[in-house]
Amino acid sequence: MNRKKVLLMGKSGSGKTSMRSIIFANFIARDTRRLGATIDVEHSHVRLLGNLVLNLWDCGGQEAFMENYFASQRDNIFRNVEVLIYVFDVESRELEKDLHYYQSCLEAILQNSPEAKIFCLVHKMDLVQEDQRDLIFTEREEDLKKLSKPLDCTCFRTSIWDETLYKAWSSIVYMLIPNVKDMESSLNEFAEILDADEVLLFEKATFLVISHAERHQHRDVHRFEKISNIIKQFKLSCSKLAAHFQSMEVRNSNFSAFIDVFTANTYVMVILSDSQIPSEAILINIRNARKHFEKLERESQQNRPAFGR
Repeated sequence: MNRKKVLLMGKSGSGKTSMRSIIFANFIARDTRRLGATIDVEHSHVRLLGNLVLNLWDCGGQEAFMENYFASQRDNIFRNVEVLIYVFDVESRELEKDLHYYQSCLEAILQNSPEAKIFCLVHKMDLVQEDQRDLIFTEREEDLKKLSKPLDCTCFRTSIWDETLYKAWSSIVYMLIPNVKDMESSLNEFAEILDADEVLLFEKATFLVISHAERHQHRDVHRFEKISNIIKQFKLSCSKLAAHFQSMEVRNSNFSAFIDVFTANTYVMVILSDSQIPSEAILINIRNARKHFEKLERESQQNRPAFGR
């Protein structure tokens, strides 16, 4: 089993548990209002792509808990960390204190898990006026990157009310997948065979985009996260009606799009500009490709490098 320890940290009320619940527990944004504050550390194990398990530590952000993490629990919390995700409330009135705690986290990471990847999420961006968002995020990003040295941090702007949350978590999960380059190489070959504009691979439970092949540039750089958000909401609506989401086809005069179960752990989406190609031709190709991608997943589970077809 390939276990990855992920710390989710930040001040109490910054939105850590809400985002975790949306991504991993099938909550919708409005339902997170009933979630209470996290007490101490909540552990959850999230299985992704067969043998990849995220050992997620959601750390309560009240001051008493934070001080305890850096003192008596320091080694336990910060040892063997693969990823630190630190969440900042963009509207916080105690930014200096937030940055102090973040710096304390970095010192503990440097001491116990110097190879850990660092992600900062500037959260609740929906509360900022739209014409101010780019400026405020850029300023925060610059400050956080300086503060994080000698470690590198990757920053994302996020909100539970739009697709930005999926963008951030897709990027984090992508970094943790052991054989993602093999998947991308195979997806590119698959896209060539189909003469597809794009092929996307989604993780089945979360509907995060974990790999993609793009043969024709698209003007909407946020389309993957929007698709994740829309399809996951539709999938949840199906489950409320005791129906199982299996596949979907969207077709108009400009394009055809197919979403189908792919492997035991993934869905695939194929987009083509040529809307005249028969559906059955695409679906046959998807079925034929399944065996190869299932093989890639098995090889990942055995921790062996994938080999060509």
